[in-house]
Amino acid sequence: VQLQASGGGLVQAGGSLRLSCAASGLTFSRYALGWFRQAPGKEREFVAATSWSGSSTFYADSVKGRFTISRHSAENTVYLQMNSLKPEDTAVYYCAADLWGAGQATEQFYDYWGQGTLVTVSS
Repeated sequence: VQLQASGGGLVQAGGSLRLSCAASGLTFSRYALGWFRQAPGKEREFVAATSWSGSSTFYADSVKGRFTISRHSAENTVYLQMNSLKPEDTAVYYCAADLWGAGQATEQFYDYWGQGTLVTVSS
């Protein structure tokens, strides 16, 4: 199983980025997919998730209304569209997969993790 995250980079505050996470080696339609992030000196935290069926999505309060998670089964890819970025969004962003998951915010539920992609938002 491999989860390949990409799309990170340097952006000014107020800008946008779209992260991608391409999954291989698993049956994509059976997995909830989540995004987590870890800022320097802080613990990893939940950002967003979509249930295995895609019928439900969940967001951390800090990103609600600014970020959108979407899954595209034909591409075996989950995206995180990030708008109105703030300096406090600076972190390494990780994607994760949870078999038959409901879209949990708790990372212990996730079975597989990607390697992370760095997002830096300048003020």
